Amino acid sequence: MEQKLVIYNTLSRSKEPFTPLHAPNVGMYVCGPTVYGDPHLGHARPSITFDIVFRYLRHLGYKVRYVRNITDVGHLEHDADEGDDKIAKKARLEQLEPMEIAQHYTNSYHKAMDQLNVLRPSIEPHATGHIIEQEQLVQQILDNGYAYVSNGSVYFDTEKFNKDHRYGVLSGRNLDDVINNSRELDGVGEKRNQVDFALWKKAQPEHIMRWPSPWGDGFPGWHCECTAMGRKYLGDHFDIHGGGMDLVFPHHECEIAQAVASQGDQMVRYWMHNNMITINGQKMGKSLGNFITLSQFFTGDHPSLDKAYSPMTIRFFILSAHYRGTVDFSNEALVASQKGLERLMNGIADLSRVQTSENSDEETRKLVEGLRQKCYDAMNDDFQTPVVISYLFEACRLVNTLLDHKAKISADDFKELADVMHLFALDLLGLQDEKGANNDAREEAYGKVVDMVLELRAKAKADKDWATSDKIRDNLADAGFEVKDTKDGVTWKLNK
Repeated sequence: MEQKLVIYNTLSRSKEPFTPLHAPNVGMYVCGPTVYGDPHLGHARPSITFDIVFRYLRHLGYKVRYVRNITDVGHLEHDADEGDDKIAKKARLEQLEPMEIAQHYTNSYHKAMDQLNVLRPSIEPHATGHIIEQEQLVQQILDNGYAYVSNGSVYFDTEKFNKDHRYGVLSGRNLDDVINNSRELDGVGEKRNQVDFALWKKAQPEHIMRWPSPWGDGFPGWHCECTAMGRKYLGDHFDIHGGGMDLVFPHHECEIAQAVASQGDQMVRYWMHNNMITINGQKMGKSLGNFITLSQFFTGDHPSLDKAYSPMTIRFFILSAHYRGTVDFSNEALVASQKGLERLMNGIADLSRVQTSENSDEETRKLVEGLRQKCYDAMNDDFQTPVVISYLFEACRLVNTLLDHKAKISADDFKELADVMHLFALDLLGLQDEKGANNDAREEAYGKVVDMVLELRAKAKADKDWATSDKIRDNLADAGFEVKDTKDGVTWKLNK
């Protein structure tokens, strides 16, 4: 059955059917990290959010070109107008080349994303590798009359753009009020209006990372890189642009203005934004100093953590909330995610011990027949991963019922149940069993040993040697194996 995906478009502030411009080809651009520090939980959420989008679109049969950039110049961020370069600062402190700093933290980011089972993008362009494209973008905007040169820097003329188009379509801001208020402020300096943003910034003599341009040596403004690289690799018009909700203004608002000012129309069809991760109700991030790095989560080495949490626990924690909802960090929430992940992975592992029958009972048949489409419906409704997880938990309850011989399932229904659980939990949600590559072989060996011991117990019971029978059962329990005597025979499971 063809699946009809609906996604929330930040631009229209509503859910819209997903209809790619050039189906089956899909272009998706996501703002990646600025690499001047170890990746933290705030980096994990957009990476996992758009990993789900990437996985699901490919599953639906689309050919997705997924571009996720690396900002490897520290001034290409929020404080671009001040020319402050965080990477250069770190390079001076550690007596390294700026690109050594950028490469070190790029490697750190990749390692963390691999641990979280985030798929690599199709293209991962670096800001420093696309200075020419950014200069070309600036020149186009100048040629079209929406920018001006001031003391070797180039600024976007927000007031003129706002008269001809509208600045604020994404964030809903009224720029007429902002522009009028900005005129009353002192310290505008080189800019005509406080809200004008840098397209190209003149480099001061002490500035390390600088490039020649028609306007003098300097560096591009933060907002230029995504517009220039998105257009280079996805064309003048592409389907999805994503990132964190904190990027709606000013970054993505400025991107829209740049695209319209340079080419005359919108570049992006759907704007998608994940919400924030908070700690005590406040956004978690480097600038606020309240972040916890992913490596600290994985080792437990942080005063806010009660213990270490695995990469898959972090992934499950993020997927347990809808991507547009806030997620508040707490140890209690992570413990709950750890237990939820364990429950799901145990349910999938226990499929190997389910015995099929000639026919399914009515309740089992109904659950299995509707499970796949219910999971699809949740994913098609703007990627409702928490709802998918709730349906997978229903499947886990069925598996336990089958193991307890309180339900029956046919071979065909069992195959469908296993296929759905593997597809949605492992392939689309990207969850993994973290017990290691030898886990299946280890559990198979456990099974053979336990079955052999239970045969000895059955013989003891047949001989009415109740003491030996009970001792075997109790020793298995001490080792973590739960043994149950039912009217249909003996069942066991490993309490992991």
